[in-house]
Amino acid sequence: MFLTDRQIEIVAIAKSSGRVLVEELASRFSVTPQTIRKDLNDLCDAQVLTRIHGGATFPSGTENVKYEARRQIAASEKQAIGIATVELIPSGASLFINIGTTTEAVGEALANHHELMVITNNINVANRLRLFPAIEVVIAGGVVRGSDGGIVGEAAVDFIRQFKVDYAVIGASAIDIDGALLDYDFREVKVAQAIIANARHVILVADSTKFERTAPVRIGQLSQVHTFITDRCPVPSIRNLCLENNVKLIETNARSR
Repeated sequence: MFLTDRQIEIVAIAKSSGRVLVEELASRFSVTPQTIRKDLNDLCDAQVLTRIHGGATFPSGTENVKYEARRQIAASEKQAIGIATVELIPSGASLFINIGTTTEAVGEALANHHELMVITNNINVANRLRLFPAIEVVIAGGVVRGSDGGIVGEAAVDFIRQFKVDYAVIGASAIDIDGALLDYDFREVKVAQAIIANARHVILVADSTKFERTAPVRIGQLSQVHTFITDRCPVPSIRNLCLENNVKLIETNARSR
């Protein structure tokens, strides 16, 4: 499903408040209630939101938003995060790239690098980078998730443990105020933990919407990463944790001012 700008904003509002109402949205966007109902019906048909009487709700903290919707939410922020991330990665390095739409933005930005070895459990990253002869792509084995092309499970964990790389690029579905990095699929989390354990420098990439979300499975703690790249960090406790644990915080919005 392709989301319009209005639908993307509706999803963002539902994320922050938990639900949206037809009449309020119609007033906000200066459109008819019928137009908003169609937007909500389309979003609910795509399982991005859940329909309720008079509006819709955001999925619970145990269920992630569908892949195509995730790709479009904060797309420009993710692109900027990807560009900032690859500035830290020199040509000739080895790196892991984990599952996620923000990590995919990092893969997109690597096109001009040379002599890289990229190990990934993300089919979308592998399919993109295979086009560049100066980048060697190594893909993990395991169970392929049909929803987003992520490779998960014990086989993927065992595969990752064969390597010790210079950099790891990881994402998270949610970041708690205590610095917990969270996700939805425990099989994916196992792979992410193996990636963190087998990299010399761990880069967390996550846009600011991740501060507004919850998820049930713990990947690890912010203190386990070396660099955190986001569009902006509005949470004081996260800033303090970065300072206390010597985590370099890079905010791409600050660069553009």
